[in-house]
Amino acid sequence: MTRFSDWFAWLVLLFLAAPLAIVVPMSFSNAPSFQFPPPAWGVQYYRAFFADPRWLQPTVNSFIIGAATAVVTMALGIPAAFAIVRHRFAGRGWVNLLLLLPLTAPHIVLALGYYTYFGRLRLTQTYLGVVLAHTCLCVPIVYLTLSAALKGFDRNVERAAMNLGANPWRVFRHVTFPMLRPAFLVAALFAFIQSFDETVVALFISGRDASTLPRKIFDSLRTQADPVVAVVSTLLLGIVLAGTIASRLAARRRRVETPA
Repeated sequence: MTRFSDWFAWLVLLFLAAPLAIVVPMSFSNAPSFQFPPPAWGVQYYRAFFADPRWLQPTVNSFIIGAATAVVTMALGIPAAFAIVRHRFAGRGWVNLLLLLPLTAPHIVLALGYYTYFGRLRLTQTYLGVVLAHTCLCVPIVYLTLSAALKGFDRNVERAAMNLGANPWRVFRHVTFPMLRPAFLVAALFAFIQSFDETVVALFISGRDASTLPRKIFDSLRTQADPVVAVVSTLLLGIVLAGTIASRLAARRRRVETPA
């Protein structure tokens, strides 16, 4: 059974990674459009990406909007998770439902609502409008992640700190936060990735000045099938792989340095 599970996992991994075997080589192609296998090799589209502000600006916008969305979402999600998990109050079930509502509607429906509502507030085609719209989409993810961590948290360590004279702020700073730091980091990362990868709402809200990278990719594929899209995909893949390898190396170094 274990061997079958291993083979099945490798097959799933191969199925998911197979498109990368096409996208990555095409990023080094000299063909005027998407062509596989590439007729010739080169880095002209990499130079085109780094020299073209029409690609660089949306890339920078996506990182800025993603980081801002993660911060705002964490500022909302942390108090909400603590309140729902640790306290009992009137309307608790309705608040929990309200926090999860964005998961029940398709993004295209939410995008129409955001476009109408933010249009009246003159927040369309602004960074603030995109951040607020993405925050609404990310709050359920952060809330669920932190709620799961809080439900498995042993509150006896907090009670022990209180018995030793620590006030609630010191308990959170020196006990709760260090123990829940991995959950906080994962929740913030999920919020950033959700915002960075979101396309539908960005098409309605971002406009030209606050255009995000997914919107630029969508527009490029729709109008001219620019091979620079393959470059963007390869660079993002490289960032993810570099981050994964760096985190694994850091974890291994900590295990080596930690005495048994």
